[in-house]
Amino acid sequence: AQTSCKFMKYRSPLVSRYASKEMAYNFSDRNKFTTWRRLWLYLAKAEKELGLPITDAQVSEMESHLEDIDFVMAAEEERKLRHDVMAHVHTFAHCCPTAAPIIHLGATSCYVGDNTDLIMLRDGFDILLPKLARVIDRLANFAEKYADLPTLGFTHYQPAQLTTVGKRACLWLQDLVMDIHNLQRAREDLRFRGVKGTTGTQASFLQLFQGDHEKVEELDWKVTEMAGFKKSYLVTGQTYSRKVDIDTLCVLASLGATVHKICTDIRLLANLKEIEEPFEKEQIGSSAMPYKRNPMRAERCCSLARHLMALVSDPLQTASVQWLERTLDDSANRRISLPESFLTADIILSTLQNITEGLVVYPKVCVCVCKIRVLSQQAAAVVKQEGGDNDLLARVQADPYFTPILGQLDALLDPKTFVGRAPQQVTRFLSEEVRPVLEPYKSNMNVKIELEL
Repeated sequence: AQTSCKFMKYRSPLVSRYASKEMAYNFSDRNKFTTWRRLWLYLAKAEKELGLPITDAQVSEMESHLEDIDFVMAAEEERKLRHDVMAHVHTFAHCCPTAAPIIHLGATSCYVGDNTDLIMLRDGFDILLPKLARVIDRLANFAEKYADLPTLGFTHYQPAQLTTVGKRACLWLQDLVMDIHNLQRAREDLRFRGVKGTTGTQASFLQLFQGDHEKVEELDWKVTEMAGFKKSYLVTGQTYSRKVDIDTLCVLASLGATVHKICTDIRLLANLKEIEEPFEKEQIGSSAMPYKRNPMRAERCCSLARHLMALVSDPLQTASVQWLERTLDDSANRRISLPESFLTADIILSTLQNITEGLVVYPKVCVCVCKIRVLSQQAAAVVKQEGGDNDLLARVQADPYFTPILGQLDALLDPKTFVGRAPQQVTRFLSEEVRPVLEPYKSNMNVKIELEL
């Protein structure tokens, strides 16, 4: 009955079908509410250290009940109280009767709500960054391997001058390197809301400490440090500024744009038979056309990246309508937009790592296309206007004017003579801009991704 019951209501595909266990857990109720309890513990510890009448027994009791949450009781309390934070205060107090009087002492709901969100955003970045680094690493290896392999360049998706497979991969890499810098910066810019009270004035804590401003500031710092942050926002309303959410989702949306472009290129090249994504032995490309090799993983990335890019509009609009010290019309929206952005970014990076670890290149197709394009552009008039065969080589060989270079003809038509400095650009770019970025993530490089198709 329980098994069938879960199929009777909507489940987000981001969790049930795509996202990793660690990212799904990061935004889970279990992680959220145990973090609330840890924050109440941090507050009690700091308040005790600064002289409030809180006992060791109360702190120990809270410590021993951080994980054993009665979710049924919490749900029942919320139905009665219509307030999620107070429901969990009561549920925590039920298993901590000695500590009950000092749980949430002086705090407002946003003390646990906003601070937990900031912890989840920080930890979400910490999950994404090694995954992005692995994608860069795999693609850098690919670029290095094919730095010299000529291929036809395209502008306007029309045949243009030659480039190399490795140089094209460096165009993808350059965007990904920008993304990893953006994610690192956004992660480091995150601060803690800290202990700020109902409208951000810390009035309740100033009262608890009988007007001692230094102790209030020290309380803010102690809790911030226990939560693993280097700084807290010096000023807040009831919430931290929702522009923080804009900054966070903007860098994820930008990553989405990068992945969409890369995977679109792979899909186009798959049609040209130059590059293909990995294809499992028993994978079916089409139920009706067994010869097909559909770029389904790249298509999945494009599909999800489109959603990731769209989500940034939510925090933009939310931040713009936060009246004065705050309104509550941010809450329901943020419950969706923040987790979904990280969950979506998580799966597109895992999928892209899988793709880049197994990209298949067909060198003969790349070179053949180059030769055909170089020659066919010169013979186009004959083919188009007269309907004749493309006999450019025969014409060249038969024309006395070209007699002095007939012996060099093969060398002159070698595609490598048309790629300019593409191989040298690949080498320098990988050395100066890609490999240094990967240094902090070396210990995470050997993780493999297996997709459930």
